[in-house]
Amino acid sequence: MTAEQGTGRGRPVVVLTGASSGIGRATAHELAAHGYALVLAARREGELAALARELDPSGARVLAVPTDVTDAASRRTLVAAAHAQFGRIDILINNAGVTIERGWWWDDPDPLRVLRVNLESPVEMTRLVLPEMRARGSGHVVNIGSVAGRVATQGLYSASKFGLRGFSLALRRELLGSGVEVSLVAPGFVKSEMTAGARLPMPGPEVVARAVAGVLLRPRREVVVPRIYRLLALLDALWPGLGDVLVRRVVIARRYGHSARPSGQGRAGPGKPK
Repeated sequence: MTAEQGTGRGRPVVVLTGASSGIGRATAHELAAHGYALVLAARREGELAALARELDPSGARVLAVPTDVTDAASRRTLVAAAHAQFGRIDILINNAGVTIERGWWWDDPDPLRVLRVNLESPVEMTRLVLPEMRARGSGHVVNIGSVAGRVATQGLYSASKFGLRGFSLALRRELLGSGVEVSLVAPGFVKSEMTAGARLPMPGPEVVARAVAGVLLRPRREVVVPRIYRLLALLDALWPGLGDVLVRRVVIARRYGHSARPSGQGRAGPGKPK
């Protein structure tokens, strides 16, 4: 789907969640450069409004809507605002995501928030936009997954991303012939607030933003970025024992700052730095 020139109402309209930072912010910049009309959603109102002004000082083709994607009323308000401003939603990008950044998930006071943000919210957002897309016979849902949805690394985060991958691939098949496309973009480690403490070599979030723009122009079912992570997923599928070693020594130790030892044997607690 290509963006047209002209006013905001003459362009394909994108609703982008988690837009205020990281992958979302980079994707907003990438799609604005391609000429899409954008409805930016995130909880941080100040950062979101500043981004919208940066991308389009006139306000004609970029709209900021403070949104809590875990709240049903907030999701409905987001969709209504997009319709009020632009009259339609052509593309939904479910990018909002969280993880448990410190310690083990079982020590976190609310680990299920990861499922609410990363899995339940994309499902509910998709339910809100599908009727108009199916009625129109066109549209595109892009879910931002993770390589952790193919290589299990952290209980709740991987559970959410495995689930999102299954949802995306199945939804694509359910919608075959409807004119509505579904794509999954699965990043490995990229620089963002979520990975700020990871002692790993990482590209910037722009690599993911370019992949998103790519699937909008040429729809594909699943894209893994950076490409090296395709090899990691293949190795884990063929030799899971090797995957155990890589996850323990590289991902857990360097991402979370501790090794997989039992509770009380020197691991970093949930309140300690990554």
